[in-house]
Amino acid sequence: MKAAEFVKKIFSLRLWANLVAMALVVVLLCFGVKYGIDFYTHHGEKIIVPDVKHKSFSDAKHILADRDLEIVVSDTGYIKTLPPDCILEQSPEPGAVVKSGRLIYVIINSPSTPKLTIPDVIDNSSMREARAKLIAMGFKVIDPEYVPGERDWVYGIKVRGRNVVTGDRVSIEDPLILQVGDGKRDLMDSVSFIDPVYPELEEEDEFEEVLELETNHEGKEPTEVNPAQPAQPAQPAQPAEPKPSSPATPQPSQPVNSPQQE
Repeated sequence: MKAAEFVKKIFSLRLWANLVAMALVVVLLCFGVKYGIDFYTHHGEKIIVPDVKHKSFSDAKHILADRDLEIVVSDTGYIKTLPPDCILEQSPEPGAVVKSGRLIYVIINSPSTPKLTIPDVIDNSSMREARAKLIAMGFKVIDPEYVPGERDWVYGIKVRGRNVVTGDRVSIEDPLILQVGDGKRDLMDSVSFIDPVYPELEEEDEFEEVLELETNHEGKEPTEVNPAQPAQPAQPAQPAEPKPSSPATPQPSQPVNSPQQE
C-alpha cells in the first residue's frame, strides 16, 4: 500500500463516522444503566412501614395499599383473647424505612384452635421425658393419673376422659393426663413361670449293679427298686440252721431161703 492511499483512508469520512457512532453508543449505555437502575430500585424513595398489629386483615391490607405496599400471609397463630384474622406479627417491623412495592409479611390469628399430633411417648418413655416433650410442643399437661405398673413409666394419655394413641391430633387447648405407673403390680397381672431344667441323673448302672449283687448272693430273683427311694444297705447272709434228722425206721428183714427148704 502506498503512503498516499494510507493517508486517504485515515481521513476518510466513512471511518470517522463509524468511530463517532460507537462512541455515542457507549455514552448512551452508561447513562441508561445509571438512570435505569435508579428508576428500577426507586433510588431516594422512602416509605415508613405503618403499624398494623392487632388489626383485622382487611383493614391492614387497605392501610398498606395506600402506601403502595403489599401484604402477604406467611403463617398462622392462635391467641384465644384476639379475634380471628387479627394480625399477630409483621415483618418488617413498624417504623422501618422501605421503598414502594415492598412485601409486608404478616402472621394472622387462626379462627380455630390449632391441633398437634401426639408424639411417640406412650409405653416408650418416662413421665419426665414425656412431660418435657409435650410441653415443648405446646400441649398442656396436668397432674398424672397413676395406674398399676412400673414406677414413673407412661402407659397411656387421656384427653377429655378418652384414651388417645400416637398419631392422633389433639387441640392445644385440651389438657393431657398422663397415665403413669405407681410401682405396684396388680394381682390380676399374669406372670409366667418357667420350670427349671435339671440334667438327668444316670442311676441305671447303680441299680443294675445292686440287682446283680442281690441275685448272686441270695440266688433270688431281683426285686424292683424304686428310683425315688434310696437303696437299702445289703443285709449280711445268716448261716443256715441244720435241720434235725428223723430216726431211721427199721426195715423188715426178708426171710432167707435155706437150702433145706429148697
